[in-house]
Amino acid sequence: MTIRAVVKGVGHYLPERCVPNAELESLVETSDEWIRTRSGIERRHFAAEGQTTSDLAIRAAQAALADARMQADDIDAIILATSTADLTFPSAATMVQAGIGMTRGFAFDVQAVCAGFVFALTNANALILAGQAKRVLVIGAETFSRLMDWTDRGTCVLFGDGAGALILEAQEGAGTTADRGILATDLQSDGRHRDILYVDGGVSTGTTGHLRMQGKEVFRHAVEKLAETAHAALEKVGLTGGDVDWIVPHQANIRIIEATAKRMQVPMDRVVVTVQDHGNTSAASIPLALSVGKARGQIAQGDLIVTEAIGGGLAWGSVVLRW
Repeated sequence: MTIRAVVKGVGHYLPERCVPNAELESLVETSDEWIRTRSGIERRHFAAEGQTTSDLAIRAAQAALADARMQADDIDAIILATSTADLTFPSAATMVQAGIGMTRGFAFDVQAVCAGFVFALTNANALILAGQAKRVLVIGAETFSRLMDWTDRGTCVLFGDGAGALILEAQEGAGTTADRGILATDLQSDGRHRDILYVDGGVSTGTTGHLRMQGKEVFRHAVEKLAETAHAALEKVGLTGGDVDWIVPHQANIRIIEATAKRMQVPMDRVVVTVQDHGNTSAASIPLALSVGKARGQIAQGDLIVTEAIGGGLAWGSVVLRW
């Protein structure tokens, strides 16, 4: 028999404040039409004053636990993907551990920007396969609104805040692609492309900084690398785009999502799209989309899913799993 990391529960949380495109017109030279046509985004959520990334993550974790019908101490480990942790240290994951009442196991953060959840999911899978944990709570949570330069219309209209969570459990499978759980992963990075997507601040610079992006370059790399990593993961287990029931991509831009699906030869009616409602929530976008997709009735047990994401670094990757 083969050990698989199987999805047992999923959940998400969005801050109460919903910000439509029209509201941003008073902050920067833009319009609802300009934002929609270039990104597909119609609205996004912003965290309230005093509301932190770990606050959002705790709410998403509680939703995932409820969906899995588990208690906090059923979990062995928490991996939290974020680029906007509350403090330099301790990790936001340990704050979630305390916040949900988990008194055992271990918790740590992963930072791979928009690809963070894919990196966290891959690490959770590795922990389970190695026997280091039986159940892992994997979270993506961000408060990217705190990193925006509100004079830069090319970036500030694109991002939002939110959190999504997923629980993986070790189960036995037959060792075939019909097994439920994670079937294959693929991770990549290339630090030579740092300057096309980064934040111009940090602990050693003494400032928080703002997000900076070369949009055209990011778009070009995203379409190429997302399709490549998805194909690479599928090929590891002898599958193709034709076998995929759902692509659940990083929700950055509808044009990137459409172009990637076309390269994978997967029609858009088999792609879970939430970018219109959430904007780009970085590491939170894939678990948010998985949770919303399940709630909509799109994702069902037994479906073959490909998730793929790219973020600053550049860092990118994909996961193939059967729900």
